[in-house]
Amino acid sequence: MNEAAAKAIVEITSAVLSEQAGDGHYSYCFENSLSTDVSMILLLHSFTKDVSTVNSLCTRLASLQQEGGWWSLYHDEEGNLSATIEASFALLYTGFYKKDRPEIQKAFHFIRSQGGLRSAHSMTKMMLAIYGEYDWPYAFHLPVHIILLPPASPLSFYDFSSYARVHMAPILLLSDKGFRLSKPGIPDFHTLNNRMEEKGMNQRSLSLLSHIKRKILNLAGTPEQLYWTARKRLESYMLDRIEQDGTLYSYTSSTVYMIYALLSCGYHESNPVIQRAISGLKTHLFPLKKGYHMQNSPSAVWDTALITHALSLPPSSKAGGTKALPFLLEHQHYKYGDWVMGNPTLLPGGWGFSKSNSIHPDLDDTTASLRALSPFLRSHPPLTSHYTRGLNWVMGLQNEDGGWPAFEKGKTNPILRYVPMDGAEHAALDPSTADLTGRTLEFLCTDAGLKPDHPSVRKAVRWLIDHQEKDGSWYGRWGVCYIYGTWAALTGMAAAGKAPGHPTVLKAVEWLQSIQNHDGGWGESCRSDQKGTYIPLGTSTPSQTAWALDALLSVYQKRTPFIDKGISSLLHQLKNNDWSTRYPTGAGLPGNFYIHYHSYNTIWPLITLKKYLMLNE
Repeated sequence: MNEAAAKAIVEITSAVLSEQAGDGHYSYCFENSLSTDVSMILLLHSFTKDVSTVNSLCTRLASLQQEGGWWSLYHDEEGNLSATIEASFALLYTGFYKKDRPEIQKAFHFIRSQGGLRSAHSMTKMMLAIYGEYDWPYAFHLPVHIILLPPASPLSFYDFSSYARVHMAPILLLSDKGFRLSKPGIPDFHTLNNRMEEKGMNQRSLSLLSHIKRKILNLAGTPEQLYWTARKRLESYMLDRIEQDGTLYSYTSSTVYMIYALLSCGYHESNPVIQRAISGLKTHLFPLKKGYHMQNSPSAVWDTALITHALSLPPSSKAGGTKALPFLLEHQHYKYGDWVMGNPTLLPGGWGFSKSNSIHPDLDDTTASLRALSPFLRSHPPLTSHYTRGLNWVMGLQNEDGGWPAFEKGKTNPILRYVPMDGAEHAALDPSTADLTGRTLEFLCTDAGLKPDHPSVRKAVRWLIDHQEKDGSWYGRWGVCYIYGTWAALTGMAAAGKAPGHPTVLKAVEWLQSIQNHDGGWGESCRSDQKGTYIPLGTSTPSQTAWALDALLSVYQKRTPFIDKGISSLLHQLKNNDWSTRYPTGAGLPGNFYIHYHSYNTIWPLITLKKYLMLNE
């Protein structure tokens, strides 16, 4: 087993080093759900003459249609209504398909069978509304005046997570105007509207809107003054957060919404801000075998940090890591972002996900980058100041409950769960999560040298203990899903000194063992985050197998029969090239947005195999 593992490490390392760019970074595809492909197709077809790129995007999009006529977000999903609506709309609008094509007729049959447009996700309805094929839904009838409510009030625009705010600003502007784009060739989708009433808001959502409107009435100024001030402030909110490449917060989704919102504010499509945004979006295109994919946020910083860490583990290949250092240092943040509102005395020092990201750092990218720098601190003393700055930013982000959020501290106002938009309970808040808390805890204790009795460590351990599921697992917010959360929590608990016999650790280990597949690996379905419980995939995936093994290795620090069986399975999986190696194991929004990180089948097996060999030397 050791010989096979060592051979795999050499092969993976050689392949990784061959893909390193001249400036030291790694560029793997961030392959997310097809909504971004559709958005880019619609945008380019509407405002550019870039027929070649549109055709490439459409070719790949068409190839993803399933035999039954639908599009899916993951292999074991029996069709996704919203994805099918969006994909067929884009292919018809561009003329890639005509309405009488069998592919479109099958798609329409599926759409009608699933309840039609009214049963789609609210963001799909918004896309259709922009193109005049749907009435602006109730979901977006929040008043623009919410931007005027002060941050200190019981509810304000700034209570939303940073990810939600940067999307809400353009959406509020669009909804307020009932914006509709007038372009030739827009397909008629009204026939796909089943005869049923638009689903209304529940009582809690209605109460929330009433509460917001009451607060607005207390604002000083005439109604007209307040209205135009609110619209101008939302416009400024977007413009002030545009990155150097023209994108809004480096996200495809928010940038596309911003372009439409600026049009609703009277900007012409030739305006430099809009043209620069389109140019910036084009840098998110990634060429795949069947055509371009539109990444929501290229993952260069994330991938580079993780790979640098993986390479530095024994048997190390520090040459690749040393080459990556200038890139990582160049992308450390020195600008204040919105996070400063919850941390007014905290200095910048985090890292973001993408190369263009300079004001929206996140916890995961920061701890990953710091973990990558750690092995080089002694040989490169100037790194210490960068490291200290980043570490301080991480410590300053810890929530009062002891856990860690993704972007900002204290974005946990529970009333926002009732915002009448699909997925608000996940997107509107930025709470502490098991995956972020566990991974940060592991970094602090393993790399940063914090001891188990450090107050931040004790609080984080307590948070993890309190948030363990009854079956022994933890829910992971940014990966699929219970395997992901349990891996992060267990590695964190082990690093913080919790022994294998600790009741919380023991229960988690027993759960991981109980879901091990017959082939020795692990695999979990994307359906888990929608059902709120572990759903087996029925096969093993390399990244999830590596996560489970890393967790078990961190606890036991020795060989066990089920670890050996898992390693054997992982080595076998690395030779596969089927759907299980392309299954999305990254998560964005439950039921709506999943990610197949093309780097994950390299990074996580490499880390796990190295740790396995270290324990057996």
